[in-house]
Amino acid sequence: MRHTLPIAPQFYVTAPQPCPYLDGRMERKLFTALQGDNATALNDALSQQGFRRSQNVLYRPSCTDCNACLSARIDVSRFKPTKSQRRAARRNTHLVRRATSPWATEEQFDLFRRYLDSRHADGGMADMDVFEFAAMIEETPIRSRVVEYTDRDSEQLTGVCLTDMLEDGLSMVYSFYDPAYVRSSLGTYLILDHIEIAREAGLPYVYLGYWVPGSAKMGYKAKFSGLEIYFGGGWQPMRDPEEFAEQHHPLATPPIAEQVANISLPDLRAGKY
Repeated sequence: MRHTLPIAPQFYVTAPQPCPYLDGRMERKLFTALQGDNATALNDALSQQGFRRSQNVLYRPSCTDCNACLSARIDVSRFKPTKSQRRAARRNTHLVRRATSPWATEEQFDLFRRYLDSRHADGGMADMDVFEFAAMIEETPIRSRVVEYTDRDSEQLTGVCLTDMLEDGLSMVYSFYDPAYVRSSLGTYLILDHIEIAREAGLPYVYLGYWVPGSAKMGYKAKFSGLEIYFGGGWQPMRDPEEFAEQHHPLATPPIAEQVANISLPDLRAGKY
């Protein structure tokens, strides 16, 4: 008997585990596989509804007693750099950008390990080996790029971002950089440069992943003007971060069946997309 993939994606829920952003919380994710001929259409549709890609999976937080994680994106047309962001851009004019196919290299992995050891030594990716790193970079069923930033003078790799190309923008899946450049605000610069790439390509948004009120790790995202967050079933402009204080009422998260029923899917039948 010949088996084929189901037309409608199947959604699942992970088992609860400690939250990487807020102490004392437990996280749970709603996820679906990203595969087959319709992967691009599904990725575009779900990214616009707060989902993120990790290799061949699309996921969104669905915690039982917390609703703090909010998907964030920058509206390129509304973005205006602050003074500190303009300084960050000037500090990094010596960097040369190069976009390549999603292929992992030893140089990237060495930089990745230095970044983790300096910035996230106790994080969930701290034990990632070279094979897992290669999978993170290379296992993508959609149009992805590795954007590398090299020092013009030393020719050393300084920053890397795994970036997905969406129909309405760029999604910064994961970025890392040389911790020696922390005073150069290199993390900020990578976002600024992706805003410029999106503007040059005529794409309206840069997707940043999740902003988490109360998490110092994610606070930098609220510093970008033109920020929108996915809240209450739609994208809303971020005017005052205090308006979106972390929520952790046990009734804040709808039941899984209701969440899945409210997901808008593209018509994945042949010829319909």
